[in-house]
Amino acid sequence: MNSKRLKIGLFGFGTVGKGLYDVLKRIGADNVEIHRICVRDLSKPRDIEANFTDNADDIFSDPEVNFIVELIDDADAAYNIVKRALMKRLPVVSGNKKMLAYHIEELIELQHQYNTALLYDASACGSIPVIRNLEEYYDNDLLTSVKGILNGSSNFILSKIFNEHMSYAAALKLAQDLGFAESNPTLDIDGWDSLYKLIIITMHAFGVYVAPENILTYGISTMNDSDIRFALEKDRRIKLVAHVEKIDDRLIMCVLPQLISRNKYIYSVEDEFNGVVIKGLFYDKQFMFGRGAGGHPTGSAVLSDITACAYNYRYEYKKRNDSVLPKYTTEHTFRIYFRYKSAEQRNLLNFTKIREQYTSDEYNYIVGDVTLTNLKAHQEELRVADCFVAAYPID
Repeated sequence: MNSKRLKIGLFGFGTVGKGLYDVLKRIGADNVEIHRICVRDLSKPRDIEANFTDNADDIFSDPEVNFIVELIDDADAAYNIVKRALMKRLPVVSGNKKMLAYHIEELIELQHQYNTALLYDASACGSIPVIRNLEEYYDNDLLTSVKGILNGSSNFILSKIFNEHMSYAAALKLAQDLGFAESNPTLDIDGWDSLYKLIIITMHAFGVYVAPENILTYGISTMNDSDIRFALEKDRRIKLVAHVEKIDDRLIMCVLPQLISRNKYIYSVEDEFNGVVIKGLFYDKQFMFGRGAGGHPTGSAVLSDITACAYNYRYEYKKRNDSVLPKYTTEHTFRIYFRYKSAEQRNLLNFTKIREQYTSDEYNYIVGDVTLTNLKAHQEELRVADCFVAAYPID
């Protein structure tokens, strides 16, 4: 690390902010200190002695602050903090994946305009350094796909269901009690958290930005015992998987539950862990694995970003400059499992091929081939208790 002492203005002191504070205290970093901390509620009891404020101006006007770390939940506020830091030429580390998913193109331009670094490896997969690896070690011409479990909270819930036979409600409550899921878990279980991470990963893997509203996003909130039973009968597990793949000159993306067979790397990714499979044309598959939730693992990843920035590391976004970039499309057909109740729900999806079907008074299902376009058009209508959709890859 260079000799300049980093005096951090930290925004947010929740799970990850506290995790970063603990990691710094434990390792005794001589060249890094948290100088001031901006929080939303000064009256909230805290078990540390620190220079807290509830006014962002106190940090940005402090002449000793020479580095910004943003770890808050509010995407709009995070955007304003990061933008302000870059315009003041203060290096910044962010953990807000939603903010990045909506504003990454503008923030790339601001980095260039003000010659200031923004790092956010910790935003994508917790403790897994996936962005830096995609940025530095995987050539765009050879990379064909990135897929994996990007949300530790939903994976924790699914692990408890399939390994310990917990009910969905009991597994969700346990995740909330342990701090892996929020009191409002929609961001995790409906796939939005995975979506935001996928958008960031895609920018670094293929140099392409796709807006969140254009990507099929469907989670596990409507999964029930019938779906779990079907998966077990097929000797598979349900995992919430984010997927981007380059096929010739096309790029497909989605976040969708998948029925995963035993021979796949991510079948054995359990609890709050994340797992990412990177596939190339010649090097085939490489697997990255690590904790995707929790204050200390993510706080450690934030510190890694801080350290890299102190060594003057910055993302180069080289793949954005390729002469021919793949074009995003939803014109792609794949096999799914679809549980439904009514004929109206059945008619939402136009199956090009039906491979298996079952009907009963309680529920019905079809295994067959549909297009991403068809699923995307009806994703909100399918997000009801009587329906569940999962990709069913042909192994």
